Amino acid sequence: MNTALQEPNVLAPYALTCEMLETPLGLDEPFPRLSWRLRSAHRGDRQTSYRLTVALGPDDLADAQRLIWDTGRRLSEDNVIAYDGPPLQSSTRYHWRVEVWNAEDRWSGSAHSWFETGFMHADEWQAAWIGRDPRAAAVMDPPEDDDRTDRTRHLLPASHLRRSFDLDGRRPVRARIYASARGLYELRLNGRRVGDAELAPGWTEYHDRVLYQTYDVDELLTDGENVLGAVLADGWWSGYVGFDSRRQALHYGEAPQAIVQILLDFADGSRRWICSDESWRERSGAIKYADLLMGEYVDARDELPGWDAAGYDDSRWGAAVVLDRSTQVLQATPDRSVRMTEELPARSVVQRPGGHFIVDFGQNMVGRVKLTIRGAERGQRVRLRHAEMLADGELYVANLRTAEATDVYIAGGNPVEVFEPRFTFHGFRFAEITGYPGDLRAEDVVGRVLHSDMPWTGEFSCSDETVTQLQSNIRWGQRGNFVSIPTDCPQRDERLGWLADAQVFLPTACRNADVSAFFARWMRDVVEAQDADGAFPDVAPKLCLDHEGAPAWGDGGVIIPWHLYRAYGDRRVLERSYQAMAAWVDHIHRHNPDLIWRHRVGQHYGDWLQVEGVETPRELLATAYFARSTQIVAQAAEVLGEHADAKRYEALHAGIRDAFVNAFVDTSVDEGHVEGGTQTGYLLALAFELMPERLVSAAVRHLVADIEARGRHLTTGFVGVSLLCPVLTEHGHADLAYALLHQDTYPSWAYSIRHGATTIWERWDGWTKERGFQSAAMNSFNHYSLGSIGEWLFGGVAGINQQPDSIAYRRLLLRPAIGGKLTWAQARQETPLGAVTCGWSIHSEVQTEEVRIEVAVPPGAEATLHIPTAETDSVREGLAELHERAGIEIVDNLPQELVVRLASGTYHFSAAAPGR
Repeated sequence: MNTALQEPNVLAPYALTCEMLETPLGLDEPFPRLSWRLRSAHRGDRQTSYRLTVALGPDDLADAQRLIWDTGRRLSEDNVIAYDGPPLQSSTRYHWRVEVWNAEDRWSGSAHSWFETGFMHADEWQAAWIGRDPRAAAVMDPPEDDDRTDRTRHLLPASHLRRSFDLDGRRPVRARIYASARGLYELRLNGRRVGDAELAPGWTEYHDRVLYQTYDVDELLTDGENVLGAVLADGWWSGYVGFDSRRQALHYGEAPQAIVQILLDFADGSRRWICSDESWRERSGAIKYADLLMGEYVDARDELPGWDAAGYDDSRWGAAVVLDRSTQVLQATPDRSVRMTEELPARSVVQRPGGHFIVDFGQNMVGRVKLTIRGAERGQRVRLRHAEMLADGELYVANLRTAEATDVYIAGGNPVEVFEPRFTFHGFRFAEITGYPGDLRAEDVVGRVLHSDMPWTGEFSCSDETVTQLQSNIRWGQRGNFVSIPTDCPQRDERLGWLADAQVFLPTACRNADVSAFFARWMRDVVEAQDADGAFPDVAPKLCLDHEGAPAWGDGGVIIPWHLYRAYGDRRVLERSYQAMAAWVDHIHRHNPDLIWRHRVGQHYGDWLQVEGVETPRELLATAYFARSTQIVAQAAEVLGEHADAKRYEALHAGIRDAFVNAFVDTSVDEGHVEGGTQTGYLLALAFELMPERLVSAAVRHLVADIEARGRHLTTGFVGVSLLCPVLTEHGHADLAYALLHQDTYPSWAYSIRHGATTIWERWDGWTKERGFQSAAMNSFNHYSLGSIGEWLFGGVAGINQQPDSIAYRRLLLRPAIGGKLTWAQARQETPLGAVTCGWSIHSEVQTEEVRIEVAVPPGAEATLHIPTAETDSVREGLAELHERAGIEIVDNLPQELVVRLASGTYHFSAAAPGR
């Protein structure tokens, strides 16, 4: 709900959020931040004042008796305000409204929304953790099944839990369920599914924090008997996770547990609680096992018809067992859940000589298959396997390593049955279906796409189909790897939250989607995983890998919160991460007093997966990141008012910079060589501002020369690749950046696209024409790290950036790089202030070419636009000269571009095209 009231074409708030979420249900943040974006049809418009009101009860905020907080009119352009009224009550809905005044200091519009609290105090939980009796689980035999493998033979059936209750003729005016699991769960109420969250409650560091979800079930209750049910599976808690060959029982728990608490509010003000305890009943059903890596096995002959509805006889069920009463780890979910967001129809279905079918969905995706089965006999086995690639027409599954990614369905004997796993997911483009009765029709196979449901806020498109496909691959890689946490890959026995992958891709992720709540929540796991000496890990949640983080990996604990602050203005994530950020830098410094990072480097992966035969010196890479993290901590300290810290870390940064130059840079006159001579070495020195100013141009020449000498090919791994095109563009070599973008021979982005890639590959040589598949030991076809060029597509090609000292895109820097094979490019990005667009196109006239640039700047922001043209007097806005147009100020008239400052509004420029 997000209702706006305003006159047409005037300043108006929209996209209201509370704690970065639209109408969140069940927050436990005592001081939630209320925010909004702005739009206006008038140039130069901005918010000069705002007023916030928060009230209890119904949508009508005019009832003064319900008002609990009123800021009054405040002279401010801020659009993110933390609630600081009376303490928020638990399990209560609050309605809030924002009113804004425009640049003319007139009331301009309003919008309202709501949020609802969960449990504000841990002791409000009355429910207990319940599950299957461990003694019964110990003697439970697996089904007699030839398809059971050594890894799946000991996996236990999913647990069904139920509890009936009667409303006794009293209909509640409000009903909520608060629920979670150590494992995965799905709730049922009176025969219907509760909510649409998948893989709930998601993966956190369970020893420290388990998230609970809140559900509005007002419409699901009935008079008389009601039945609440839950299905419980292993998930990350007690299933296979990571590449550790052992089950997760050695890390978290032996079997899943659920906790459920129902709140019924009645018209007379009374409340009734119904909680999970020993009164619940439990038994297994059709799901014989469900594992995130191995897959799901369902025997429809053992379905429990009506088990989640009134009138069902559960006398043969066992009693659920209370396994734990501790609720201190429970916290409300602070971000969006994993959901099914799209369905992909089968692109083709081919029957192979063995009688099985190969289904191609045309897109490497993450999720599962929904299969309609027609005419199967009772007991007939249908098996689904999943893979990203084919080899000689059959599934290529070697790269899955120990992950079996296999779903099995035993038919119940009905004319039509539908099988869709519920507690697993796979990374795949192709599915193999064995045992299907008769011919498989394409319309009976659907791919169901799962990922954390973040709103898409950025769009990029251009005239080149390959580059457009690259952007699509980047987005699909983001979707497939943002599943509860930011994982490295979705298909094999890994799927871990690697910090380096996340930090190099985060700038691109922020362009595509609103990942603010997603990453802020994950940063809690990163901070909690820090060890006593201050070392961040390589992965979070900290699992399988318990050593100290490597350079560029552990540094993610510093880089990520700083970028979230820069991109979203999220000061809170910076405040909550600052001590850990500083401890990381102190940890490196303590063990490397000479300021060259060579000790306590963890696994030290270097520039991971750089092109074969190229190796960036590891001490150079490590020290560059030591400098960058120290610089960020100094900046964060200044933002947070820790001025003494800021000075100390500024001095440390200066010392590291000097040590870097002395150790790795040839400072002879006009030399500027960086040790190792690799592209990544030069990129780190330039991007992290470690080169002496007098040697910058020389270092750029060496970088360019290396790329040219390799036939305009890159050699960077995923540490260096994100810096490549931005650094070249910043130093006047956008033409070379475009050459790399368009390069379609190995190694390049377009090489994989030429060979059918629909997501970003883990490595440049995942498959080559000469050698075929790389080693199956590490060869994912859905990683996002090398897709970090997406940030340059928005910021370089389309030109949407912000000034170095700007926060949340309040001071825009629009500088499109016109070049390459492109004749047009455009991007749109929803920033915390509002929508920004920048696009350009080349138009051929009779004897000349004209460049047209379209720009939109949201209210409250200002932009500096660089118009690329050698004939600056040719620039027009609409049909008029610039001095005749409101909102435009000429800042600089340079030989190859005109620099103008723009107030908010929409602009259409034209000029003589730059030389191409």
